[in-house]
Parts: sequence; structure tokens; C-alpha cells
Amino acid sequence: QVQLVESGGGLVQAGGSLRLSCAASGRTFNSNTMGWFRQSPGKEREFVAAISWSGGRTYYADSVQGRFTISRDRAKNTVYLQIDSLKPEDTAVYYCAADDSYRSSSWSFSPDEYEFWGQGTQVTVSS
Repeated sequence: QVQLVESGGGLVQAGGSLRLSCAASGRTFNSNTMGWFRQSPGKEREFVAAISWSGGRTYYADSVQGRFTISRDRAKNTVYLQIDSLKPEDTAVYYCAADDSYRSSSWSFSPDEYEFWGQGTQVTVSS
């Protein structure tokens, strides 16, 4: 059974940092683009960041550029999202996702382009 399990969320004050982890099991995603999305109440799920299958390329939403860093440990089949300088508007459930395309050279920004999802981890930023 393929699973993506996020962890690392929590309650933090504005300006603080968190490191989210996404551990995959059931298969390796070392040949797949991995992404992070987030969703706030009443809003659609939005793209946050993605990392290429090799880990050599990354892409960020404008709203998080310079504050968020996505990385992956291929040996551990795990993807990370380092979140710095947190703002109240970053409050959301953060989801890890995997694109099933093999060694894709293009970016996937829509949730519909990702086939595997974790259950999400809540990030709450207080002002």
C-alpha cells in the first residue's frame, strides 16, 4: 500500500519556523516530482513548492519564494519543506503529493496532476 505521511506541523508564532516532512512507503518516488500544497478553510488547495525527481530543480509559488525551501532525501524516500519567516496567512493544512509521471521534465502545479497524496499536517501561525 502506497502511503505519504506528513509530519512536523504545529502552532507557531509569526516569524517562526517549521520543518515539514513527508515520508513515502509502499514504493519509491525517486523518479517522480514531489510537491507541497496547502489548503485553508473555504479556499481551494494551492500549489506551494515542487522538487524534480533528481532533486536538482525546485519551483515555488510567488507567495512563498524566499521563505520556503523544498528538499528531498532520496535514500530515505522523504521530502521536506522548511518554512521560515512564517506569516499568519501561511496558516493551512499542508499536503505532500507525488506525480506519477516517470522522470518528468515539466512542472506540475495543479492538484489534478498529482496521483498520490498524504493526509495533511496542520500549520497554524499566530500573530
